Amino acid sequence: MTANKKLLVATFAAGLALLAVRPAPVEGASAAPENEAERIETSIAVIRELVDLPEVGVPEALLRKAQGIAIIPGVIQAAYGIGGQYGKGVVLLRGEDGRWGWPAFIRLFGGSIGWQIGVQKSDIILVFKTRQGLEKIATGRVTLGADIGVSAGPVGRRAEASTDLEFEAEIYSYSRSKGLFAGVSIKGASLQVDEGANEVFYGRKGLDPHEIFAGRELKAPEAATKLRDVVATYTSDRRKI
Repeated sequence: MTANKKLLVATFAAGLALLAVRPAPVEGASAAPENEAERIETSIAVIRELVDLPEVGVPEALLRKAQGIAIIPGVIQAAYGIGGQYGKGVVLLRGEDGRWGWPAFIRLFGGSIGWQIGVQKSDIILVFKTRQGLEKIATGRVTLGADIGVSAGPVGRRAEASTDLEFEAEIYSYSRSKGLFAGVSIKGASLQVDEGANEVFYGRKGLDPHEIFAGRELKAPEAATKLRDVVATYTSDRRKI
Protein backbone atom coordinates (compact mmCIF):
# COMPACT_ATOMS: atom_id res chain seq x y z
CA MET A 1 0.00 0.00 0.00
CA THR A 2 1.41 3.42 -0.91
CA ALA A 3 2.07 6.11 1.67
CA ASN A 4 -0.85 8.21 0.35
CA LYS A 5 -3.26 5.29 0.61
CA LYS A 6 -2.08 4.53 4.13
CA LEU A 7 -2.70 8.16 5.09
CA LEU A 8 -6.20 8.09 3.62
CA VAL A 9 -7.03 4.85 5.44
CA ALA A 10 -5.67 6.19 8.71
CA THR A 11 -7.55 9.48 8.40
CA PHE A 12 -10.78 7.61 7.59
CA ALA A 13 -10.31 5.34 10.59
CA ALA A 14 -9.69 8.36 12.81
CA GLY A 15 -12.88 9.91 11.53
CA LEU A 16 -14.87 6.80 12.39
CA ALA A 17 -13.35 6.78 15.85
CA LEU A 18 -14.21 10.45 16.27
CA LEU A 19 -17.86 9.83 15.47
CA ALA A 20 -17.95 7.06 18.05
CA VAL A 21 -16.39 9.16 20.78
CA ARG A 22 -18.72 10.81 23.29
CA PRO A 23 -16.43 12.71 25.63
CA ALA A 24 -17.60 13.89 29.02
CA PRO A 25 -18.57 17.56 29.26
CA VAL A 26 -15.49 19.80 29.23
CA GLU A 27 -15.39 22.82 31.49
CA GLY A 28 -14.86 25.98 29.46
CA ALA A 29 -16.25 24.64 26.18
CA SER A 30 -19.83 24.54 24.94
CA ALA A 31 -21.83 21.40 24.33
CA ALA A 32 -22.34 20.63 20.65
CA PRO A 33 -25.71 22.16 19.65
CA GLU A 34 -28.39 19.71 18.52
CA ASN A 35 -30.50 21.86 16.17
CA GLU A 36 -30.39 25.09 14.19
CA ALA A 37 -32.00 27.35 16.80
CA GLU A 38 -29.71 25.99 19.50
CA ARG A 39 -26.72 26.51 17.22
CA ILE A 40 -27.62 30.20 16.93
CA GLU A 41 -28.13 30.69 20.67
CA THR A 42 -24.92 28.85 21.54
CA SER A 43 -23.01 30.91 18.96
CA ILE A 44 -24.24 34.11 20.59
CA ALA A 45 -22.98 32.92 23.98
CA VAL A 46 -19.62 31.84 22.52
CA ILE A 47 -18.82 35.11 20.76
CA ARG A 48 -19.77 37.11 23.83
CA GLU A 49 -17.57 35.02 26.08
CA LEU A 50 -14.53 34.87 23.79
CA VAL A 51 -14.59 38.57 22.92
CA ASP A 52 -15.19 39.74 26.48
CA LEU A 53 -12.49 37.64 28.16
CA PRO A 54 -10.49 40.11 30.28
CA GLU A 55 -7.13 40.95 28.69
CA VAL A 56 -7.17 37.85 26.45
CA GLY A 57 -10.19 38.38 24.21
CA VAL A 58 -10.25 38.99 20.46
CA PRO A 59 -8.70 42.44 19.79
CA GLU A 60 -11.28 45.06 18.93
CA ALA A 61 -9.00 46.48 16.21
CA LEU A 62 -9.21 43.13 14.43
CA LEU A 63 -12.98 42.87 14.85
CA ARG A 64 -13.44 46.30 13.30
CA LYS A 65 -11.56 45.08 10.21
CA ALA A 66 -13.50 41.80 9.96
CA GLN A 67 -15.26 41.01 6.69
CA GLY A 68 -16.67 37.77 8.04
CA ILE A 69 -16.98 35.83 11.29
CA ALA A 70 -17.49 32.09 11.80
CA ILE A 71 -18.56 30.73 15.19
CA ILE A 72 -18.36 26.96 15.73
CA PRO A 73 -19.34 25.81 19.23
CA GLY A 74 -18.45 22.42 20.70
CA VAL A 75 -16.03 21.20 18.02
CA ILE A 76 -14.98 17.65 18.90
CA GLN A 77 -11.30 16.87 18.32
CA ALA A 78 -9.99 13.34 18.85
CA ALA A 79 -6.68 11.78 17.92
CA TYR A 80 -4.08 9.19 18.55
CA GLY A 81 -1.20 10.24 16.31
CA ILE A 82 -3.56 10.99 13.42
CA GLY A 83 -6.82 12.66 14.32
CA GLY A 84 -9.98 14.31 13.19
CA GLN A 85 -12.26 17.16 14.17
CA TYR A 86 -15.92 17.89 13.54
CA GLY A 87 -18.31 20.65 14.46
CA LYS A 88 -21.31 22.68 13.33
CA GLY A 89 -21.59 26.44 13.45
CA VAL A 90 -22.54 29.60 11.61
CA VAL A 91 -20.81 32.20 9.48
CA LEU A 92 -21.77 35.80 8.68
CA LEU A 93 -20.50 38.04 5.89
CA ARG A 94 -20.18 41.81 6.07
CA GLY A 95 -21.51 43.55 2.97
CA GLU A 96 -19.69 46.25 1.06
CA ASP A 97 -21.97 48.78 2.75
CA GLY A 98 -20.68 47.62 6.16
CA ARG A 99 -23.90 45.88 7.17
CA TRP A 100 -23.93 42.23 8.23
CA GLY A 101 -25.97 39.57 6.44
CA TRP A 102 -27.84 36.68 8.02
CA PRO A 103 -25.98 33.71 9.52
CA ALA A 104 -25.40 30.75 7.19
CA PHE A 105 -24.96 27.32 8.75
CA ILE A 106 -21.66 25.56 8.16
CA ARG A 107 -19.78 22.40 9.10
CA LEU A 108 -16.12 22.06 10.04
CA PHE A 109 -14.40 18.73 9.52
CA GLY A 110 -11.06 17.22 8.64
CA GLY A 111 -8.03 15.25 9.75
CA SER A 112 -4.79 16.36 11.28
CA ILE A 113 -1.32 14.86 11.49
CA GLY A 114 1.28 15.20 14.22
CA TRP A 115 2.06 14.07 17.74
CA GLN A 116 -1.48 14.22 19.06
CA ILE A 117 -3.32 12.20 21.63
CA GLY A 118 -6.63 12.64 23.42
CA VAL A 119 -10.13 14.02 23.07
CA GLN A 120 -11.41 17.51 23.70
CA LYS A 121 -14.11 20.00 22.82
CA SER A 122 -13.37 23.51 21.65
CA ASP A 123 -15.35 26.61 20.83
CA ILE A 124 -13.83 28.15 17.72
CA ILE A 125 -14.10 31.63 16.23
CA LEU A 126 -12.64 32.49 12.84
CA VAL A 127 -12.22 36.14 11.92
CA PHE A 128 -12.04 36.68 8.15
CA LYS A 129 -10.04 39.68 6.96
CA THR A 130 -11.18 39.31 3.33
CA ARG A 131 -14.39 38.35 1.57
CA GLN A 132 -12.70 35.90 -0.82
CA GLY A 133 -12.66 32.98 1.60
CA LEU A 134 -16.36 33.38 2.34
CA GLU A 135 -17.17 33.51 -1.35
CA LYS A 136 -15.35 30.20 -1.75
CA ILE A 137 -17.33 28.67 1.09
CA ALA A 138 -20.57 29.79 -0.56
CA THR A 139 -19.69 27.96 -3.78
CA GLY A 140 -18.14 24.82 -2.37
CA ARG A 141 -15.66 23.81 0.29
CA VAL A 142 -12.60 25.59 1.68
CA THR A 143 -9.61 23.94 3.34
CA LEU A 144 -7.94 26.19 5.88
CA GLY A 145 -4.24 26.61 5.34
CA ALA A 146 -4.47 25.35 1.74
CA ASP A 147 -7.22 27.26 -0.08
CA ILE A 148 -6.90 30.22 2.27
CA GLY A 149 -4.34 31.21 4.88
CA VAL A 150 -5.11 30.93 8.59
CA SER A 151 -3.08 31.98 11.64
CA ALA A 152 -3.54 31.83 15.38
CA GLY A 153 -5.05 35.16 16.33
CA PRO A 154 -3.45 37.72 18.62
CA VAL A 155 -5.30 38.24 21.88
CA GLY A 156 -6.07 40.96 24.36
CA ARG A 157 -5.60 44.67 24.47
CA ARG A 158 -1.83 44.31 24.21
CA ALA A 159 -2.35 43.21 20.61
CA GLU A 160 -3.83 46.62 19.88
CA ALA A 161 -0.37 48.12 20.32
CA SER A 162 1.59 45.25 18.74
CA THR A 163 3.54 45.34 15.49
CA ASP A 164 0.76 43.36 13.78
CA LEU A 165 -1.71 46.24 13.57
CA GLU A 166 -2.27 45.51 9.88
CA PHE A 167 -3.43 41.94 10.67
CA GLU A 168 -2.08 40.60 7.40
CA ALA A 169 -3.37 37.02 7.58
CA GLU A 170 -6.59 36.16 5.71
CA ILE A 171 -8.16 34.38 8.70
CA TYR A 172 -7.36 34.52 12.41
CA SER A 173 -8.47 31.61 14.57
CA TYR A 174 -9.44 31.59 18.23
CA SER A 175 -10.51 28.72 20.47
CA ARG A 176 -11.53 27.97 24.03
CA SER A 177 -10.85 24.48 25.28
CA LYS A 178 -9.60 22.38 28.15
CA GLY A 179 -8.49 18.76 28.26
CA LEU A 180 -5.66 16.55 27.02
CA PHE A 181 -4.76 17.32 23.44
CA ALA A 182 -1.28 18.13 22.09
CA GLY A 183 -0.37 19.63 18.73
CA VAL A 184 -3.89 20.54 17.58
CA SER A 185 -4.13 23.00 14.71
CA ILE A 186 -7.04 24.45 12.74
CA LYS A 187 -4.94 24.13 9.59
CA GLY A 188 -6.13 21.29 7.39
CA ALA A 189 -9.74 21.54 8.50
CA SER A 190 -12.41 22.20 5.88
CA LEU A 191 -15.45 24.48 6.01
CA GLN A 192 -18.57 23.66 4.03
CA VAL A 193 -22.06 25.14 3.85
CA ASP A 194 -24.67 23.04 5.70
CA GLU A 195 -27.38 23.25 3.04
CA GLY A 196 -29.89 21.13 4.93
CA ALA A 197 -29.67 23.26 8.07
CA ASN A 198 -30.07 26.46 6.05
CA GLU A 199 -33.19 25.09 4.35
CA VAL A 200 -34.75 24.03 7.65
CA PHE A 201 -33.96 27.25 9.50
CA TYR A 202 -35.05 29.66 6.76
CA GLY A 203 -37.88 27.47 5.47
CA ARG A 204 -36.77 27.48 1.83
CA LYS A 205 -35.60 24.66 -0.40
CA GLY A 206 -32.52 25.19 -2.55
CA LEU A 207 -31.51 28.35 -0.68
CA ASP A 208 -28.36 29.93 -2.16
CA PRO A 209 -25.79 30.90 0.51
CA HIS A 210 -25.27 34.21 -1.31
CA GLU A 211 -28.88 35.12 -0.50
CA ILE A 212 -28.20 34.49 3.17
CA PHE A 213 -24.99 36.50 3.15
CA ALA A 214 -26.71 39.42 1.40
CA GLY A 215 -29.42 39.41 4.08
CA ARG A 216 -31.73 41.84 2.36
CA GLU A 217 -34.80 40.11 0.94
CA LEU A 218 -34.68 36.93 3.02
CA LYS A 219 -37.11 36.60 5.91
CA ALA A 220 -35.18 35.35 8.94
CA PRO A 221 -36.23 34.04 12.36
CA GLU A 222 -35.75 36.29 15.38
CA ALA A 223 -32.70 34.31 16.57
CA ALA A 224 -30.84 35.24 13.36
CA THR A 225 -31.57 38.92 13.97
CA LYS A 226 -30.25 38.61 17.53
CA LEU A 227 -26.98 37.04 16.38
CA ARG A 228 -26.49 39.58 13.60
CA ASP A 229 -27.03 42.43 16.06
CA VAL A 230 -24.50 40.98 18.51
CA VAL A 231 -21.87 40.62 15.76
CA ALA A 232 -22.61 44.15 14.53
CA THR A 233 -22.10 45.50 18.06
CA TYR A 234 -18.73 43.80 18.52
CA THR A 235 -17.44 44.92 15.10
CA SER A 236 -18.63 48.52 15.24
CA ASP A 237 -16.19 51.43 15.17
CA ARG A 238 -18.38 53.13 17.74
CA ARG A 239 -18.25 50.34 20.33
CA LYS A 240 -17.28 51.48 23.82
CA ILE A 241 -14.33 49.64 25.37
